Amino acid sequence: MITLAKFKLIGMSLLIVGGLTACDKPGPAETAGKKLDQTVNKAGDKIADTADKVGEKVDQQTNKVEVSLNDAEITTKIKAAIFAELGLSTLQISVDTLKGVVTLSGSVDTQRNSDRAKALSAAVLGVQEVKNLLVLKSVK
Repeated sequence: MITLAKFKLIGMSLLIVGGLTACDKPGPAETAGKKLDQTVNKAGDKIADTADKVGEKVDQQTNKVEVSLNDAEITTKIKAAIFAELGLSTLQISVDTLKGVVTLSGSVDTQRNSDRAKALSAAVLGVQEVKNLLVLKSVK
């Protein structure tokens, strides 16, 4: 990954090369100065464009991390709610969250418990949708 320090080093290198190139040209000092200014401006524009692109990538990665943390937080809160609920705590219920969409899987002993697990999940802040894939197991 290219850091801001590397961008600065690249920019300074371009400025030096541009300056040396302009100094090697025969002609009045004004022409050399204009070429140096043009080189500096082009280098500055390229550095700014690259910095903008890196900034966008960092923002995208930050958003992905935030979504992952939010999903983990949602999953943890739902598991805690299910564990605290009488009748659900002893059941085999798995909770997975991806971008705010919660999937419940496993088995429950009654439709009422399945509905209760779904309702508890839907009540957690950040949940966009609950996919209830819980299966009723037969009681022997």
